[in-house]
Amino acid sequence: MKHLFYAALLLLLPYGLVAENAEPGTFTVVIDAGHGGKDSGTRSTTSLEKNIALKIALKLRDALKAKGIRVVLTRSTDVFVPLYERIEKANDVKASLFISLHCNSLPYNKKNRSSIRGVETYVSGFGRLDEQDIAIRENASILLEKDYKKNYNGYDPKDPETIILLSLMKNAYRTKSIQLATLIQKEYRKAGRIDRGVHEKSLAVLARASMPAVLTEIGYLSSPAEERYMNSEAGQEEISNGILNAILAFR
Repeated sequence: MKHLFYAALLLLLPYGLVAENAEPGTFTVVIDAGHGGKDSGTRSTTSLEKNIALKIALKLRDALKAKGIRVVLTRSTDVFVPLYERIEKANDVKASLFISLHCNSLPYNKKNRSSIRGVETYVSGFGRLDEQDIAIRENASILLEKDYKKNYNGYDPKDPETIILLSLMKNAYRTKSIQLATLIQKEYRKAGRIDRGVHEKSLAVLARASMPAVLTEIGYLSSPAEERYMNSEAGQEEISNGILNAILAFR
């Protein structure tokens, strides 16, 4: 069965080789507010990842539009959108960039979880089997989709081994994705955030991207200080403005 899955992923490799802008000179950014609807993402006692991600996505949309940049949202309300539809939308509109917004967290059984803070940004790539916590958590949204085995060619988001197979679909825009991720982390540092770096992981939402694509974790909901920051108007403005500046520098 895994051999069939492996072959199916090889057939999907060309997805990362066909990107063109919609029109010459058109710069389009697709903003993906992570999770939504029945998929709340990570949570604290008072906050849900899906709500924070959407608020910042809407602020980033408005800031980009004010700069004359075309923006498409994968969701603008609290609805569930399958992972494959998010990246398909970006491919369909011939996006220049794809940015997925998420909040991080540590399991409740880990010691000193509230002291872990910071921001990190991911690109699609190969990850080692002992470094797959983020990939497993973010890809777990697939289980909420109807016919997920059909949509993802038998992929099991709970199996770390299949994450390595999924990474075969990593896009042809790795270098540019890393450049964008690095610029985003630079803006976080300017705002005084703890920089946890740029990483490669086998994330389903990025795998078929036909453009530079990143997933950015904007802070830890398991940290009370960062939770307050991400829920505050000032914090959301600072996060969205930082990502805006990174996009403008990239362009």
